[in-house]
Amino acid sequence: MTYVVIDNCIACKYTDCVEVCPVDCFYEGENMLVIHPDECIDCGVCEPECPADAIRPDTEPEMEQWVEFNRKYSEKWPVIITKKDPLPEATERDGETDKLNKYFSENPGEGG
Repeated sequence: MTYVVIDNCIACKYTDCVEVCPVDCFYEGENMLVIHPDECIDCGVCEPECPADAIRPDTEPEMEQWVEFNRKYSEKWPVIITKKDPLPEATERDGETDKLNKYFSENPGEGG
């Protein structure tokens, strides 16, 4: 099992999760985070830390696509280990539907 970040992180990018991760398996894109599925140790401490409820175990239905999505971008984006401010539109966009099609950016974040 691993944990993955799903589309509710897009356009929010809360980083509370990175501070509690014991193995630094979060990677930062321009407007979301992902988890490297091969680095995640399945401890689950990140899941309750996410204010946007955007972290899920891969055992939930329909998570296969998110495992591959997280793998793809964790191999392109820089690691993030330090909490940062969420995106300015985070409160407004939290819970919005179809965020992957509306807002997702493949660009890397700064990391750090």
